[in-house]
This record gives sequence, C-alpha cells and structure tokens, in this order.
Amino acid sequence: MLPVGGIIVGAIGLLLGGLALVQISKANKTIAEHQLKVDKMDGIESQVTSTAAAADKAKNDVAALQRSTQSAFDTVGPELARLSGAITKLEEAAKKPAAAAKGAGGPVVAGPGEYVVKGGDTFSKIAAAHGVKPADIAALNPGVESGKLKVGQKIKLPKK
Repeated sequence: MLPVGGIIVGAIGLLLGGLALVQISKANKTIAEHQLKVDKMDGIESQVTSTAAAADKAKNDVAALQRSTQSAFDTVGPELARLSGAITKLEEAAKKPAAAAKGAGGPVVAGPGEYVVKGGDTFSKIAAAHGVKPADIAALNPGVESGKLKVGQKIKLPKK
C-alpha cells in the first residue's frame, strides 16, 4: 500500500506543481502588464518634472520682466511728468499773447504815412485835409472802399 500511497502523493504533488505553474504564469503576465504601467508612470513622472522646471523658469522670467518694467516706468515716469509740465507751460504761453492782443483795446496810433479813420471820414475828406487826391489814397489802399471805412481803421496816405 505504501507504493500506492507514494503514487497518489506523487500524483497530488504533480497536480499541485502544475497548478503552481499555472498560477506563476498568471502572476508573470500580471507583473508584465504592471511593468508596462510602471514604465508609463515613469515617463509621465519625467514629463511632470521637466514641465515643473519649465514653469519655475517661466515664473523667474516673469518676475525679472516685472522688475525691469517697473524700473523702466520709474525712470520714464518723472521725465513724462516734466515734459507734460513743459507742454502745459508752452500752451499757456501761446494763449497769453492772443489774450493780450484782444484785451489791448488802447488807442490806435498812426505811423509815418498812415492815417487812423475817424467817424464820418471818406477818402475825399481825408484827401482834402492832407492835400492829396482821393484817387491816390484809393490806389495805395486796394480793397478798401471809401464808403465802408471803419472808425479806428488804418489807411496809407500818399506822399505830397
């Protein structure tokens, strides 16, 4: 009976060995599948690491750009303020002569060879007062009509 028991134990051992081989084969397949996943994870990890490094570099570049831009604004700002003030002064200075001319309102003074028109004057009256001909006054003042003279208007007088 011992030999029969040995055969049975041997057969059971053989069956268990076969089962163990099937289980090991399955385990090897699972390990191989997991190894592919682990390799993918390693690839993703290296990509994340390089992306993080690029993000840190970009962050540092942006910070440096912000500093240089602020420095440029600090330099340009006062100069712009100075130029703006200078432009404002120039604009005010350009307006003052025009305002002074409007407000001048003083008496009109005739220079040599000129006459300042008074109320009721015509070329004939002016010519008679100065001993010249009305036609000579008209020739010296083209575009000025004798009947449309204005008080305070300057006209040229011919020489006697």
